[in-house]
Amino acid sequence: MGTMPSRVLVADDDRAIRESLARALELEGYTVIPAADGVETLSLVRREPFDALVLDVMMPGVDGLAVCRVLRGDGDHTPILMLTARVETPDRVAGLDAGADDYLPKPFELDELLARLRALLRRAAVQGGDAARPAETLTAGALRLVPAARRVWWGGSELHLSKTEFDLLELLLRNEGIVLDHGTIYERIWGYDFGADSKNLAVYIGYLRRKLAAAGAPPLIHTVRGVGYTVRAA
Repeated sequence: MGTMPSRVLVADDDRAIRESLARALELEGYTVIPAADGVETLSLVRREPFDALVLDVMMPGVDGLAVCRVLRGDGDHTPILMLTARVETPDRVAGLDAGADDYLPKPFELDELLARLRALLRRAAVQGGDAARPAETLTAGALRLVPAARRVWWGGSELHLSKTEFDLLELLLRNEGIVLDHGTIYERIWGYDFGADSKNLAVYIGYLRRKLAAAGAPPLIHTVRGVGYTVRAA
């Protein structure tokens, strides 16, 4: 018996972009449900389950960031890929802060969008199987991460991380003291190496550092210039 096709919601107020992206995803075997704005997106997601959401940031009324915040506030952890014409780091961080798992600046290549979507779905499938595994705890100093529960604490303070942030921190903790190069991290987290010019990884590392610092943690994630990153507890 074949597996059911993944259900993907595509939300963009630009009809041409919405319809062309829906056609492209359907040709790849996805079941696609389009939405023209944030209000319609929230209504659809609350009525039926989706495997992933592709949200445009700039939509009238309720924009993509607001949709993301509302869903995460509801406890909905459906993987979200944000499409944005904004390329400055503060704007990308705003998307991550809202709870998005990945972002892709416009204009984008369809192959890259498909690769990122596949990576989000693979990660969600792996995480879905974690419940059957024995509980384990990864630690570094006062940092505790429980993969099966997808929860992280620094001392008594719990950190609230997006899927990508959690996966990145888990990867670094599993390799504590080992320097992971950029290419390895991209392949393990995104399933795709975006190349030397990509700032995706640096944005997520910076975001993790801010959340750790806000919880009172000392610097744990260290940069090895020209190579990659490592976790070292003092």
